[in-house]
Amino acid sequence: MPQVQLSVVVPCFNESEVIDTFHTALSTALEPTGDRFEICYVDDGSSDGTAERLRAIAASAPEVRYTSFSRNFGKEAALLAGMRMSRGAAVVLMDADLQHPPELVPRMLELHRHGYDQVVARRDRTGEGALRSALSRAYYRLVRHFMDVEIADGAGDFRLLSRRAVDAVLSLPESNRFSKGLFSWIGFDTVSFPYRNVRRAAGRSKWGGRRLLEYGIDGLLSFNTRPLRLAIHTGLWLFLSALGYALWIIANAVLNGVDTPGYATLITAIVGLSGVQLATLGVIGEYVGRIYHEAKRRPSYVVRETDASAPHHSGALSTTAGQSRQRS
Repeated sequence: MPQVQLSVVVPCFNESEVIDTFHTALSTALEPTGDRFEICYVDDGSSDGTAERLRAIAASAPEVRYTSFSRNFGKEAALLAGMRMSRGAAVVLMDADLQHPPELVPRMLELHRHGYDQVVARRDRTGEGALRSALSRAYYRLVRHFMDVEIADGAGDFRLLSRRAVDAVLSLPESNRFSKGLFSWIGFDTVSFPYRNVRRAAGRSKWGGRRLLEYGIDGLLSFNTRPLRLAIHTGLWLFLSALGYALWIIANAVLNGVDTPGYATLITAIVGLSGVQLATLGVIGEYVGRIYHEAKRRPSYVVRETDASAPHHSGALSTTAGQSRQRS
């Protein structure tokens, strides 16, 4: 069998409204390249018929393979499953909502042929709300200052990885995965280019404000221990401040006599110190929780169904081998 030059990994969650349009657009963009390609769809526990649509697409298109999870495990798990499915010398990761334009994939392939192991498409912020845009820029400034890896503003999951880059990502054993950080951590020669932001073709975004906040916190905690050091520094500064305040009280008592302690000052000190202690315990708890999660060594996802040609997924559970579907 000839080697697959390109694998396209597409995580899907409740994308039944757009998946057929996306598949047509992607196939139209890939066929003129002349490369042998495969499309690896991963259904992340959708509840709207996405799995049925993928099953039908796979039955009619030999280049399509799919895996369906037993429930929603999150996009990070879907990306991991897709990379494990992939067999191509190059692997493109992209979303199914057409916010990642399929017509950019040939450009990625061309840059890859120039020797780059990672080709990153960076979206601009055209059409994005002012508040969300400001918060995103502030987050990336914070990331550049605190994280141990570099993540460019607008660089998401829409990227091409060489086979050795994919193998490097798959060799990392952690289950709490933050792919943007992992892609930066593995290194290799990387090039990026901007593209104009586009709206979803159909449906609603699955990334609301709360999920974005949680994802941002995961990223900050996954690649640095500075919050723990910040807690230490805060404690030291509070100790020095308390020591200075105590010396001031002693000096005031010597010079002016003993004064009745202020109730407001006492309450303010108690509330302030208690807040710092609780925040510090919360930071420590986040790290301990991640250690606990890693120590259990659970698989990243459970496979409910996959097409017959999909290889064994290392590190995944499959509910029943008999649920692997044959193509008609």
